Amino acid sequence: MIPLQQGFSLDPQALLNQYGPALVSAAVTIILFLVAFVVIYYVGKALVVRALRSALDSRGVDETITSLTISTVVAITAVVALAIAATIAGAGVVLAAFGTLAGALALAVGFAAQDLISNFVAGIFIIQDEPFQTGDWIEWNDNVGVVEDVQLRVTKLNSFDNEEMTVPNSDLVNAVVTNPMGNDELRVGVDFGIEYDADIEDAREIIVDVAQNLDGALTSQEPSAPVTSLGDSAVVLSGRLWIDPNKTGYAPTVAAFTEAVKKRFDAAGIGMPYPYTEVTGDITVSEDVEFEQA
Repeated sequence: MIPLQQGFSLDPQALLNQYGPALVSAAVTIILFLVAFVVIYYVGKALVVRALRSALDSRGVDETITSLTISTVVAITAVVALAIAATIAGAGVVLAAFGTLAGALALAVGFAAQDLISNFVAGIFIIQDEPFQTGDWIEWNDNVGVVEDVQLRVTKLNSFDNEEMTVPNSDLVNAVVTNPMGNDELRVGVDFGIEYDADIEDAREIIVDVAQNLDGALTSQEPSAPVTSLGDSAVVLSGRLWIDPNKTGYAPTVAAFTEAVKKRFDAAGIGMPYPYTEVTGDITVSEDVEFEQA
């Protein structure tokens, strides 16, 4: 038989007398902690969420940001309820140690996830400020794409060749983003070069007439065709018309405008020259050339 350690007794009454108070105290502490946590958390959550949602909705904040903010506040409410409940139950020492550990862990995660946090915050600004919407085609840093989905970390776009692009939100927030579809009117400009001896007014009349009759051209602003430059071999007129980019495509308009003007120029005998180089001079060939036999 294995002898019992000195001072240890199997007497139930002795065990109860020895460990009973400690067990009761622990049970009371746990129960008090749980009751306090549940009451504080659920009451605080209900009050805070209701007040926060009312405040954000009254300011017209986007639903995505509202949901994210409420989720964050609910998590903070749980931490606060945990701290208060632990204080009420008398577990302050354990809570202090837990808080120190959580702070160190949060600091380490923060350094490791700087880019993630940056993109996350940038996504919130994009959703809130709405510099562009789904379906808009935008330009940034020599890139062009059609917005497909704006998420909290990245924005997904399609190129004009239907290639999918995933762009970190911080890149878009820190770049100059051009949104041609941001307004209801967009100017389309196409340069046309004519010969120097061609009549400028005839060419301008053709360009303006084509622009006025082009599908999708707005009548709120008159098209124009000013002379913008004098090239080496051509006088350049810039044909300009206005469209609604939300109804009429930019690229199809440019293509149709260019083709129609070219056909009208050909019919009117207006040439569209291209750069060329003319070499002049004399070449003298001498017959008095002696070749030495190897």
